[in-house]
Amino acid sequence: MSWLLVYPIIIPMMTAVASYLFRRSPAGRWISLAGTGALLLASGLLMANVLQQGVIAAQMSNWDAPFGITLVADYLSAVMVVITAITGFATVVYSFAEIPRRLEQLGFHALLQVLLVGVCGAFLTGDLFNLYVWFEVMLIASFGLLVLGGSREQLDGGIKYVTLNLISTIMFLTGIGLLYGITGTLNMADLHLAVRNVENTGLLTTIAVMFMVAFGVKAAMFPLFFWLPASYHTPPVAVSAIFAGLLTKVGVYALIRAFTLIFDQDIGFTHTILLWLSVITMVTGVLGAAAMNDFRRILSFHIISQIGYMILGLALYTPLGLMGAVFYLVHHIIVKANLFFVAGVAKRIAGSTELSRIGGLYAHAPLLAFLFLIPAFSLAGFPPLSGFWAKFIVVKAALDLDMWVVGGLGLAVGLLTIFSMTKIWGAAFWPDHPDGIKPRLSDIPMGHRMALMLPIATLAAMTCVIGIFPEPFVQFAEHAAGQLLDPTAYLETVLGVQP
Repeated sequence: MSWLLVYPIIIPMMTAVASYLFRRSPAGRWISLAGTGALLLASGLLMANVLQQGVIAAQMSNWDAPFGITLVADYLSAVMVVITAITGFATVVYSFAEIPRRLEQLGFHALLQVLLVGVCGAFLTGDLFNLYVWFEVMLIASFGLLVLGGSREQLDGGIKYVTLNLISTIMFLTGIGLLYGITGTLNMADLHLAVRNVENTGLLTTIAVMFMVAFGVKAAMFPLFFWLPASYHTPPVAVSAIFAGLLTKVGVYALIRAFTLIFDQDIGFTHTILLWLSVITMVTGVLGAAAMNDFRRILSFHIISQIGYMILGLALYTPLGLMGAVFYLVHHIIVKANLFFVAGVAKRIAGSTELSRIGGLYAHAPLLAFLFLIPAFSLAGFPPLSGFWAKFIVVKAALDLDMWVVGGLGLAVGLLTIFSMTKIWGAAFWPDHPDGIKPRLSDIPMGHRMALMLPIATLAAMTCVIGIFPEPFVQFAEHAAGQLLDPTAYLETVLGVQP
């Protein structure tokens, strides 16, 4: 069973090495595809075991927790690894048609696989120091992908991205040092017990706020989000898509894990801060999207807006709220990556992502228009798509606590999201192209067309399946929320003792 926890880290690591060695050959891209396929299989086996046995854990080199390196998977960890594998596989397929040979030879596929290593490691680690390590692996790989190609716009966005993330890293590492100083442990299961014996509760709350800031930067939470819209529109679309799907969600995952398992001693203070920051994040993100006139910039601001809903579910700290946060995480990764994929195809056949410089997509590429409407409506919360259930659960959790203002703002942000998606439709899809171009999918060579459209169609189908048949996914999110609120099984599996 321990190997099931190691495979999602080992497979992309080995794939990164192999694809780098063959980066100058077409074999490099096929190695990358095979590696992400193997990761998808391994993540499915891990999920099957978690569904069968509950929480599973492994102690590296048989060093018992809390002294050794622990890998652990509960419902939340397992589903995040699965969705990471799906997004990674879709991105590799898409990249076959979108990433030029020059960037492949510079190491695109190797960097992408290292990014998957960092993301999977962050979801599976059982201690805070190794979470820091996996964050650094992610940061290095993502920075490499962001500036790959070396254009001035990429370097400008990359500097902003890495500078703010390094500040986050320093804050995170400082918090780790202080937390270890007052508890003597960094194992998350052990910390759950150790923080209850800390006498200086004021210092513990201060450390919790430091973690909130550090993870808030990673998650692009207000007011720490401005690195994201400055950078996500600059790299190749395949890179933007996997960034949009995964990177901020690692920050959200870290917030959920830390503020349910460790920092649950002063929820009246910490979770109230999270509550109002989540609301402001929703509002500022959607207003930023409404002000933009570039396809990818609009989508980048919507990442920020939707992060607010996930943090809101955590801040409410109820079974329904956490269930909504988990459901929203999965839904948003699928939808947001897909919208960036659509933006890339639109750019390829219409010539730009500036809304004023494209058009005619509905008339000449109706399949792309249809496949845009599915994730766009889902993002806005239209039934019966996955976004409807995600928003419904989170807003209902707020209304159940009589937070009418919070719930109302959640609904209002949904309406403004509809406005932004309508803005894209009204400029890019409905009118004719300003230069008289007829943007047709048939203008793309068949092999490239299949590589571009298959990931889009598959992710759109997933959005529809989750929305039309929500019950198993809602039940899964409910079980995940139950494990977060009652970590007894987590503690028993990792430490071997009852809390």
